Amino acid sequence: MENFSKTRQYTSTVLVVAAFFIFGIYIGSNYRPEIEKVTGITGKEPQVSTQADFSPFWKVWNEMNKKYPSVSEISDQARVYGAISGLVSSLNDPYSVFFSPEETKSFEEEIAGNFDGVGMEVGMKDKILTVIAPLKDTPAYRADIKSGDKILKIDKKVTSGLTIEEAIKLIRGPKGTTVTLTIFREGNKEPKEVKIIRDTINIPTLDTELRKDGIFVVKLYSFSANSANLFRDAMKKFVESGSDKLILDLRGNPGGYLDAAVDMASWFLKSGQTIVVEDYGGNKAQEIFRSKGYDIFNDKLKFVVLIDSGSASASEILAGAMQDNKRAKIVGSQSFGKGSVQQVIDITRDTILKITVAKWLTPNGTSISEKGLTPDYPVEITKKDLEDKKDPQMSKAIDLLINWK
Repeated sequence: MENFSKTRQYTSTVLVVAAFFIFGIYIGSNYRPEIEKVTGITGKEPQVSTQADFSPFWKVWNEMNKKYPSVSEISDQARVYGAISGLVSSLNDPYSVFFSPEETKSFEEEIAGNFDGVGMEVGMKDKILTVIAPLKDTPAYRADIKSGDKILKIDKKVTSGLTIEEAIKLIRGPKGTTVTLTIFREGNKEPKEVKIIRDTINIPTLDTELRKDGIFVVKLYSFSANSANLFRDAMKKFVESGSDKLILDLRGNPGGYLDAAVDMASWFLKSGQTIVVEDYGGNKAQEIFRSKGYDIFNDKLKFVVLIDSGSASASEILAGAMQDNKRAKIVGSQSFGKGSVQQVIDITRDTILKITVAKWLTPNGTSISEKGLTPDYPVEITKKDLEDKKDPQMSKAIDLLINWK
């Protein structure tokens, strides 16, 4: 009997020890770093020096695995892409964005100059998705979309909270399909729905016209890869026309290649004159882009540049260079104010990061990003002007050239 009691006592002791052991394993498992609970993921070791606490990220990862009903339908890689997008969005910069493989493909198609969509450039204005400009002879242009229109909905999707790239993805689609945009235009009391049938978009570049009054007009729609060569041809036509009066119409031009803007500005500026400054902030040195010095036009050239709220990016660079170097008179309305520089970086073989690396400053040091450019001669186009098919901005430019002082 005594031996039995001892055996029972020993057994109880072993069970208690085992229980504490199991409890210890449970506690240890729950309190060990979340990263140690993640298996089968490559490249999880940190490659940067940071004091940031990553444990909440891995805890969320693990809780998703344990509790989300349809977690098996979401690949680990898709989660990583989502996390990277969130990381980039923490910059609170609408022009810095991570592109997944699908988005990278769309971006590359756009750079190539043709894609399926409605044909308009959009940006963020006061944190509202806003039309920078519709491209000429595109579905958006034919649907009477205007620069400054605010896009409140894309089909049934409210745009507040969307990034620019998310909005673009919703607006684009196969040729022949329809997208419905809910638009609010300044001066109207209520938003309106606009149905647009998507088409293949070929980005236009420029048109030229020699008016009967001897004024030569260049309408530039975009700063595409071949726009510098086309602009050179336009300048040749201008010289051959014998005119000394030039209008460069940059209204509704959303921009494009910086190199194209620098090349075009070089036709009017002496070698070495500043065209634009890239300001990288902090203690980093600024980069100054200077004229190549084509400067084939003498000081007798009468030159007016037209801008409006649809003039952005490279358009603002070119107009700002002409304004600050006193080479042209600027007519129209306030430009869009898209004065940041983005760099495209390959992250993997099929993903990229487009990130803001600097701000553009005009030769006099004015930040384009703040409020855009202010014309020397502000002229607004009213709703009545549009109804009467009048263009007071062009009329002002013509008047300045005819009565040049």
